[in-house]
Amino acid sequence: MNVKSKIEQLRQQIHEANVAYHTHDQPLISDFNYDSLLKELIQLEKDHPEFFDASSPTQKIGGYVLDKFEKVTHTIPMMSLSNVFNQEELYKFIERIEEVTASEYVVELKIDGLAVSIKYENGLFKQAATRGNGVIGEDITHNVKTIKSLPLKLSEPLTIEVRGEIFMPHKSFIKLNKQRKLKEEALFANPRNAAAGTIRQLDSQIVAERELDIFVYAIVEPQSYVKSHMEALELLKKLGLKVNEYATHARNKEDAWKSIQKFDELRTSLPYDTDGAVIKVNAYDKYDMIGYTAKSPKWATAYKFQAEIAETTIQDITFQVGRTGVITPVAELNPVFVSGTTVSRATLHNEDYITLKDIRIGDTVRVHKAGEIIPEVIDVVLSERTHQPPFKMITACPVCDAPLERVEGEADHYCTNDLCDAKHIGQLIHFSSRVAMNIDSLGEKVVETLYEKGFIKSITDIYNLHQYRNDLKTLPGFGDKKVDKLIEAIEQSKQQPFHKVLFGLGIKHIGAKVAKILANYFKTMDAMLQASIEDIQNIHEIGPEIAQSILSYLKNQDNIMHIQQLRALGLQFEVETKVMKAHQFNGKTFVLTGKLESFSRDQASEIIESLGGKVTSSVSKLTNYLLAGSDAGSKLKKAEALGVTILNEATFKDIIHE
Repeated sequence: MNVKSKIEQLRQQIHEANVAYHTHDQPLISDFNYDSLLKELIQLEKDHPEFFDASSPTQKIGGYVLDKFEKVTHTIPMMSLSNVFNQEELYKFIERIEEVTASEYVVELKIDGLAVSIKYENGLFKQAATRGNGVIGEDITHNVKTIKSLPLKLSEPLTIEVRGEIFMPHKSFIKLNKQRKLKEEALFANPRNAAAGTIRQLDSQIVAERELDIFVYAIVEPQSYVKSHMEALELLKKLGLKVNEYATHARNKEDAWKSIQKFDELRTSLPYDTDGAVIKVNAYDKYDMIGYTAKSPKWATAYKFQAEIAETTIQDITFQVGRTGVITPVAELNPVFVSGTTVSRATLHNEDYITLKDIRIGDTVRVHKAGEIIPEVIDVVLSERTHQPPFKMITACPVCDAPLERVEGEADHYCTNDLCDAKHIGQLIHFSSRVAMNIDSLGEKVVETLYEKGFIKSITDIYNLHQYRNDLKTLPGFGDKKVDKLIEAIEQSKQQPFHKVLFGLGIKHIGAKVAKILANYFKTMDAMLQASIEDIQNIHEIGPEIAQSILSYLKNQDNIMHIQQLRALGLQFEVETKVMKAHQFNGKTFVLTGKLESFSRDQASEIIESLGGKVTSSVSKLTNYLLAGSDAGSKLKKAEALGVTILNEATFKDIIHE
């Protein structure tokens, strides 16, 4: 067999193995044999570049590093779907269609991922783009190319555009977060966020390693190929594209509701996240008749599932000590999978919360994720209770054994020992966090290690770590690169603005927002140190309790000395005066809503404020712009009703980069 034939044979073998494993979940060969075939093909292609083929399975490995994502104008706009949330709303949606024309429907699982449009030319993978603002997306061709379940060559030489949903399977998500935990990197909250963060990586090698997947669900301009959506799904399968198996035919609204109920029961057992079902008219010739709104088709809608709830048992109630000494009870749960992740712990907030819900060790409880992120105990399944004794709050700190104190009018208990190790560690972690000084390499584990070894006992010690560079390199898990990176990150943190430093100090009741208000009002720490209680209370957003907390901190001689030490070390204690450039956001008021993919809320707010805008929490007649991410809710509706200018994420990025 000549080299060219051997290469073609290997490509076909690997392609068939990919389809069997990633599309049909039926492996043909072992992982070892697969890796051997792939290794052999890579070497042959390297030795014989004259036989390069863009559709080769080796092109899924990654290796492209982009400077930025190019803009792509969609052939047909990628519209969003309207939502329904219960049986009544679903029935009304279908009844409105039936008033126009008698129809049958297709009900499909709605995958919780990222929409993508993919073009093939003569059967060969050509381009992939994000939804963007629906009209213009971003070119993510090289990243999408790495998804193993997506063929680079169709079974027929069609020129066709298809649409699908990129997602991260649970096993890939768990693997990724384990790796990030070992590297002391921030964990992804859920698979969707992980997929969003992955698909926009500039290095496609990273994308390939994270093992994304895709379901293709639609053809652009399908009437050129088929007459109905069900036929389109069959054609997609025939072409070798991965189509979700859960798509059912519904003759009427009752059938549609039965399918939704079935999917709702099914979703907890699936290896990927789904947040609802899509209901659409089957026959394409009825679409124009039924019509469209400016944002969505009238012939399709998305039914959104209720937040996922799971039952588990409380194995124990433990206690955490925060940086201010606050004691937080934590439910240690029998691990249970909820909304995309395995949950083994949930905050119980305080004694009053536990008493109100009558939570006891050994109880069976119902848990969900508040905001689909934070694990929370909803209630106790009392029918499962046997003889569990009532909860009793501890009276001493679980770390230092000092007495606990409950301040009148507050729900929390506090450790009374100012020298408590847990307090100090918490303060150091808070100071180094992303929302404060952003010392990326100084995560929880590193802080705990350095504290235990005696390298850092206070915030000022952080800025003297460079003196112990060689000693640090001898610690387990610390090498030259890690230590150098840590020292560099500490040095860079000296450039963090005054409000970040102020927040990092950990003054009781002073969150990131209040810290920014204080910094902008007083401009310098010296002015704050001279302020009276009346001066502080004159600030509109500051109440008596916060004002007293600030004053108590600033009049403490130890704290004053601490501030002076940090100032001497080079930290910023005054607001940098900047000349504001002219921009359309100057003097404009923003509200943020929904899930943003490219920015955190804090990052988006900082960008807006750097361009002269202001961010508030509620929509009113005074709101100029609403920045709306995915799953925007009531704020979006209110903004539309008030005529507020709505910006999606893509448009926002275009404006800030002008």
